[in-house]
Amino acid sequence: MAEIKTKATPASVDGFIEAVANPRRREDAKAVRAMMERVSGDPAQMWGPSIIGFGSYHYRYDSGHEGDMCRIGFSPRAAQLVFYVGGFEGYEALLARLGKHKTSKACLYVNKLADVDVGVLEEIVRESWTKGDAACG
Repeated sequence: MAEIKTKATPASVDGFIEAVANPRRREDAKAVRAMMERVSGDPAQMWGPSIIGFGSYHYRYDSGHEGDMCRIGFSPRAAQLVFYVGGFEGYEALLARLGKHKTSKACLYVNKLADVDVGVLEEIVRESWTKGDAACG
């Protein structure tokens, strides 16, 4: 079985954020980190080379594949901020109020924090944390 690449690492979250080339993305990452630490009550930790995660959970698929992942997380990618906050069923009202964004099965994509209502973003993160939605990866 292949080794899981997205796992908790001892890499420095501060170092990772400081290495983000785009100054706006770097400042957004600092703000998101503070918000997610506040919501989760957990310190930020690197998961794999590029995800900043909070909390953890154990998963096991019917195939027998299993591992540990962060409960919520984000990554300040070059093109946009990617939030790993679980599925979005039942989030329609919040997403309608969020502002400019895109979603996939478990990811929320935002170009910059200035494009969204940060209070609504925090509600989404809090709801995902509270529900325990498996998010990262």
